[in-house]
Amino acid sequence: MLIGEESFLGRGLETDFQRTGTYHVLVVSGLKVGILSLVMFWLLRRMRVPEAWAGAVTILVILAYAFITDVGAPVWRAAFMMALYFCARLLFRERSALNTVGAAALALLIVDPRALFEASFQLSFLCVVIIAGVAAPILERTTQPLSRALRNLESTAYDFALSPSLVQFRLDLRMIAQRLGRFVGDGVPLPLLSVTGRALLLAAEFILISAILQAGFALPMAYYFHRATFVSLPANVLVVPLTEIILLAAGVAVGLGYIWLAAAKIPAIIAAVALEAAYNTVRWWGAVRFADARLPTPEPALIAVGAIALVLAIILSRRKFRSAVAGVLALTAYALWVSLVPPRPLINPGVLEVTAIDVGQGDSILVVTPQGRTLLIDAGGLPSWTHSDLDIGEDVVSPYLWTREFSRLDVVALTHAHADHLGGMAAVLANFRPHELWLGVNSPAPELQALLRTARALGIPVIEHRAGDALEFGGAKIRVLAPAPGLDVFTTRPNEESLVMKIAYGQTSALLEGDAERRTEQQVAEESPQASLLKVAHHGSATSTIPELLAAVHPQFAVISVGARNLYGHPRLEVLQRLAESKVSTYRTDLDGATTFYLDGQRVISPSASLR
Repeated sequence: MLIGEESFLGRGLETDFQRTGTYHVLVVSGLKVGILSLVMFWLLRRMRVPEAWAGAVTILVILAYAFITDVGAPVWRAAFMMALYFCARLLFRERSALNTVGAAALALLIVDPRALFEASFQLSFLCVVIIAGVAAPILERTTQPLSRALRNLESTAYDFALSPSLVQFRLDLRMIAQRLGRFVGDGVPLPLLSVTGRALLLAAEFILISAILQAGFALPMAYYFHRATFVSLPANVLVVPLTEIILLAAGVAVGLGYIWLAAAKIPAIIAAVALEAAYNTVRWWGAVRFADARLPTPEPALIAVGAIALVLAIILSRRKFRSAVAGVLALTAYALWVSLVPPRPLINPGVLEVTAIDVGQGDSILVVTPQGRTLLIDAGGLPSWTHSDLDIGEDVVSPYLWTREFSRLDVVALTHAHADHLGGMAAVLANFRPHELWLGVNSPAPELQALLRTARALGIPVIEHRAGDALEFGGAKIRVLAPAPGLDVFTTRPNEESLVMKIAYGQTSALLEGDAERRTEQQVAEESPQASLLKVAHHGSATSTIPELLAAVHPQFAVISVGARNLYGHPRLEVLQRLAESKVSTYRTDLDGATTFYLDGQRVISPSASLR
């Protein structure tokens, strides 16, 4: 928490922090620089240190923190902007926050113009702009006058420095204090009312700033993280104050640890208690079903509207209170639109699309029917022996679908229970909530059973299909060719359990084989499944794409989903030779990336034809 060390954080815990909008507390970011400077400056001022010296010491502390953590440009940018802010305070330019922010941003861009296109720069700058441009002007006319009125309640001379309405507010509090004094004594009520009132106003300011930030960050959250967090406000209200305690206590503990180890245990215990409370808060909110929603990439027009809404909120926040409220409501309405209204997916109606998504050494095929219905077959994945936190479903398949502006899928199909087809499926189910999950074989494999539990928890029906099944799907016809109805799942090889489907539209069709091997392909070949496009089975392994199948299918095009420089030597040379001898135009995801074919009912439009 202090220096941004993430090596021992599991993917599940990181996901909880992301879902609750509190991930910023796990990394060294501008937020921690801001918290550190705020706490340091506040403590020095409470110790009666002159403002100039307090600002100078705070600048030194945050520069030292940036140097110690050494996590790059984002922290140095935040440290520079905070240093510039404190310098502005020394020059009595406290009210020129936006000018200070603009000057800092301009200086940073002069040094490194490329920073303008970095997410960290945009998020840091946007955060400060929202606080200084929208929240601060509203607070200056609402809570802050009341906070000033709560100071020196016992001093009637201070009344002359305030407006009549605030003087009346102070008189009302004195009358309340007099009545309370009958029960608790004359010296207690007035200071108690002052402290309680200022604490409540501070909490209200924090909640208001958090709410405005959440509305203003809806667009970048959707664009960069494809996420809308609905519990960010209550989660941050609890977690951010705890983070302040953690940072201060941990910093003191580390410092004392070099001097007096026994004394360092006290702040360490405080930090541990606060950390446990923050952890439990995040886990509780992260378990809420509606904690977040996954979003596709916003359209350029929607981004432009968001910029207009933010500028409007900044302008109106400096006008009458009703105008300021209208500006905030406009920003909030835009945030709700981004979060709740799905965009129109980028598809070509009237054709059957088959796209082999590049998931490395694995399979993931997107099918979009002429009527716009969607079927995702497999979701890639990594075998457990790689010991990688990379989730192909979350980090590869989902981003591809989001760039196509898909927010839901109609059907997801799993060909068989191997990691390179199954591994990314749980993330896809959670992110796109399909209406159905199709299986060929419900095998007892633990990974598959875990996936089925996830599907049931999400309310997704699971449907098994076997050879002989036929169905109409969005203007296309799907025919299941394998696995056989009587297949014994306890003795067969998992590849032989593969769900094999032929999808036809008009005179064109695609045969999608999963990892079917020789025995399955012989059975499929007997069905004479002529197809225009062949998804080569098992990544081009020598156990598949037998000559009998090629003769029966007689494809014009083929696509092989395979990882670059994979350990298995896929695709095998003999398979490529068979395809070449059969005069099949072959594409590979390791060479061509995501590869899309369009079947218009009469012909197949290949990737190379699309480029022309």
